[in-house]
Amino acid sequence: MLRNAAILTMVAGLIATVALPAYGAWRPAEEAMTLQQVSAGDAQSLLVASDTTSTTLTRDSYAATTAEEIDKKKAADAAAAAAAARARMGGNVASIPVNINLVSPGSGEVRWPILNFTLGRGLWDSGYHQGVDLLAPAMTPIYAAAAGVVSVSQESYGGYGVAISIDHVIGGQRVNTLYGHMTYGTRQVVAGQTVSAGQLIGFVGSTGSSTANHVHFEVHINGSVVDPWAWLQANAG
Repeated sequence: MLRNAAILTMVAGLIATVALPAYGAWRPAEEAMTLQQVSAGDAQSLLVASDTTSTTLTRDSYAATTAEEIDKKKAADAAAAAAAARARMGGNVASIPVNINLVSPGSGEVRWPILNFTLGRGLWDSGYHQGVDLLAPAMTPIYAAAAGVVSVSQESYGGYGVAISIDHVIGGQRVNTLYGHMTYGTRQVVAGQTVSAGQLIGFVGSTGSSTANHVHFEVHINGSVVDPWAWLQANAG
């Protein structure tokens, strides 16, 4: 009997020895958790120092896109070019001693558009050239060759640069005269304005497609190009 009790005690000890590690490894099932709940406990904070400051966008930060903005941009560019031209001449155009009431001498219906000039390229000389170049120093006065109405007066008129165009009726014919490459900011007339023969309209320059101071003078009769030098010699006086 005593022997049996001893055996039972030994068996019970063995069972306890084997069971305890297994019990220690077992733990009750945890409640189900969402990914947000899991991450909440292990969440990390990141603090980043930044020197970035807020920036206010202005109209200067993008290009002009509308027709109105493009026109304003062209006007601003022309004004800047005029200022640069005045600076190169050492002062404002208005400070140059010129009698703005001066008119081209003569009494005829057609007048010389410029006085004291050197004859340059003529009609069709050196390639496609629809006028005559009359060379003179910068700021030499330019006059309307005849009475008429100004059709163009622009600071930037294609390759003509600062230019003026006038429509006339002479001898029953439609005549148009054009004066190109004037100095920036020196136009004395505007589109739609009526001018008289010999009236001051601007001053010699070298704007647009030009490499020297001169006035590029063109004459068109009934829409056709004519030799302006021959026309002046035959009619101006």
